[in-house]
Amino acid sequence: MRAQFVLSEIGVGLRRNLTMTFAVVVSVALSLALFGGSLLMSDQVTTMKGYWYDKVNVSIFLCNKSDAESDAHCAKGAVTDDQKAQIKSDLGKMSVVEKVVYESQDEAYKHYKEQFGDSPLASSLTPDQMQESYRIKLKDPEKYQVIATAFDGRDGVQSVQDQKGILDNLFGLLNGMNWAARAVMALMLVVALMLIVNTVRVSAFSRRRETGIMRLVGASGFYIQAPFIMEAAVAGLIGGTVACGFLVVARYFIIDHGLDLSHKLNLINFIGWDAVLTKLPLILATSLLMPALAAFFALRKYLKV
Repeated sequence: MRAQFVLSEIGVGLRRNLTMTFAVVVSVALSLALFGGSLLMSDQVTTMKGYWYDKVNVSIFLCNKSDAESDAHCAKGAVTDDQKAQIKSDLGKMSVVEKVVYESQDEAYKHYKEQFGDSPLASSLTPDQMQESYRIKLKDPEKYQVIATAFDGRDGVQSVQDQKGILDNLFGLLNGMNWAARAVMALMLVVALMLIVNTVRVSAFSRRRETGIMRLVGASGFYIQAPFIMEAAVAGLIGGTVACGFLVVARYFIIDHGLDLSHKLNLINFIGWDAVLTKLPLILATSLLMPALAAFFALRKYLKV
């Protein structure tokens, strides 16, 4: 089989069905851009989990005088020095605990003023209304329930709170958005496959005289199918290249420059360029193989060779 013949047939087919070829390129580009975006979103969520879960604390809030009057958990009164000492001693004996930091009422008041100094409520608060607490760093953030079981409901303890629960809601939202993107991506892939099949069939129908002659002179099935398969592969590869361009530009514009989220949201550990670059070969391979296989199976039935 002469390469020159195959290449010339590819050019003829692409030009003859220019509109449908353009539709294939666009649909493949959009679907694979969403595919790559969903993979990067998964990496981003994983990176954020590793970054934030390593920093979350479990907080044991202790009863103060105000809580003793209004909170059923503190019905026995404000926490005593003996109760605080016992809580700290028990925390020190637990294997899941990595570090314990005590926060006094004055320190809690100072931190509140730093974070919410502009709030109307800040001016009416006094240090004695704030809660003392133990901030506990766990060796494994998943072991929160061990702390909750041991201290929740104990005398002098108002509540046990896990910061990981707040983050779980955020990551649940991000994962939901990621699955929505995957659903749209799957729909776009179906549309792209249908366009590829139709484009190949139109191309084969427009050249049915040539393929009929080739069958009569004994040309092999692969020799006849090769130009059509490669047309689809080339169109898909163009779409895959565009999708890669979308991802690179999006990473550059959204995180590094333009929106510049890496500086504006410096509390978020964004994925690096290595995560983007490792996805590009997969997208290009998919853009090449997916149309080629779709065209191969479509032609087997249509050309009956």
